[in-house]
Parts: sequence; C-alpha cells; structure tokens
Amino acid sequence: QVQLVESGGGLVQPGGSLRLSCAASGTIFRIAAMGWYRQAPGKQRELVATLTPGGSTNYADSVKGRFTISRDNAKNTVSLQMNSLKPEDTAVYYCNADYIRGGNRVEYWGQGTQVTVSS
Repeated sequence: QVQLVESGGGLVQPGGSLRLSCAASGTIFRIAAMGWYRQAPGKQRELVATLTPGGSTNYADSVKGRFTISRDNAKNTVSLQMNSLKPEDTAVYYCNADYIRGGNRVEYWGQGTQVTVSS
C-alpha cells in the first residue's frame, strides 16, 4: 500500500514563498512519476507540475518560472518550491504518484494541503 503525506501549506502574502513536501511510503517511488495538482473552490483539479523518474519536468503555464518541482530518491520525497505567489494560486494542493503496473495506469493521491495567498 502506498501512502502520500503532504506538508508545508499555509497562509502567505502575495509575493511570498512556500515549500510543499510529499513523503511517499511504499516501494514505487523510484518508478513513479510524481506530481502536484491543485483544486481551487468551484474549479476542477488541475496539474501544477510533474517530475518523471528520469528527471523530465512539466509545468502548468501559470506557474512556469515561479514554481520548481524536485525529488529526493534517498528520502522518498517530492517537493514543490513556490515563489512569487499570487492570490490565484490559492487552492488545495495534492501530491500524486503515477506509474504503470501490468499494463495498467495506477495512481495514488495524498490528502491535500491548503495554500492560501492573501494579504
């Protein structure tokens, strides 16, 4: 069983920074693409950033140049450094692990952590 536990959310002023972390239990960390998604009130969940085991990254256009995703394979963690935060970044942020097992796509989600950007 894989568990993803996020931490690091909170309240920050516009222009500020936060760092989210996701600790993954289980043995899939090294083979899974790890990612961060977010869901704002009344909106669908959307991709923020993903990072493959090989190091390829993908970012939403809205966060490019401000957010950086990274992973530490020794600690089974994936982090999201968020700089120059804007009120529109306010959302619940979810950690995601995504891999192929037996030809089928398997996904795991964390419980989410709230990020609020407000003055």
